[in-house]
Amino acid sequence: MRKILNYIWRGWMVILGAVLTIILGIPVLLLSIRKEHYKYAYQFIRIWCFGMFYGMGFRYELKKLTDKKIDKNTQYVFVSNHTSIMDVMLPCMLMPHHPLCYVGKKELVKIPIFGTIYKRICVMVDRSSARSRADVYRRCAERMEEGDSIVIFPEGGVPDDTSVILDHFKDGAFILAAKHQSPLLVFSFVGLKEMFPFDPSKGYPGKVKVYFNDILEPNKTSNALKASAHGEIKKVLEYSN
Repeated sequence: MRKILNYIWRGWMVILGAVLTIILGIPVLLLSIRKEHYKYAYQFIRIWCFGMFYGMGFRYELKKLTDKKIDKNTQYVFVSNHTSIMDVMLPCMLMPHHPLCYVGKKELVKIPIFGTIYKRICVMVDRSSARSRADVYRRCAERMEEGDSIVIFPEGGVPDDTSVILDHFKDGAFILAAKHQSPLLVFSFVGLKEMFPFDPSKGYPGKVKVYFNDILEPNKTSNALKASAHGEIKKVLEYSN
């Protein structure tokens, strides 16, 4: 019975996502035509994220592990762990004053309607292509010059082994931060691995714990930044388990 309810719940997600995408996709597409209007399109993207997250029965509690403040006038590179489709919504929900540009998989372009919007507002990467991976830095730098902050999930995807607390980080986010002297926002998301896993027969709505770990200044090497971010996130996840 529980599995049946989970499949129904997942079906509701598809319906909810389709309705929100159709309603909010039009203003996003229109407002993202001109780069200077993306900050307005971003507000509709945030509404989509809130609608999906709360519409699926989730809520979140933010816990700050640092006294550092996020500056409205600074462009950041946002990194966190990645365990579920639902944690993709959280950066937009957490960052009202920083239009975000996600670095995401090229395969998502194939999703009807959503793929068109995704292509317009994200930096896509074909992970099988070295040329595509290298070009990400240039395209992200362009978006940051336009005033956007960048979201990269440094694990490069959700770990195949569900027993892994935190997978190894790829270099991209940290090279970008060091190269362009952009501070790193480090967050940890706790709970969605169990609440909304990729197994459609499992999951449940509930409260997600979001930890604001730190702001790492880009005055270190990319490897040092990567080690610091990985260590801070892993420490929170281990403690939470």
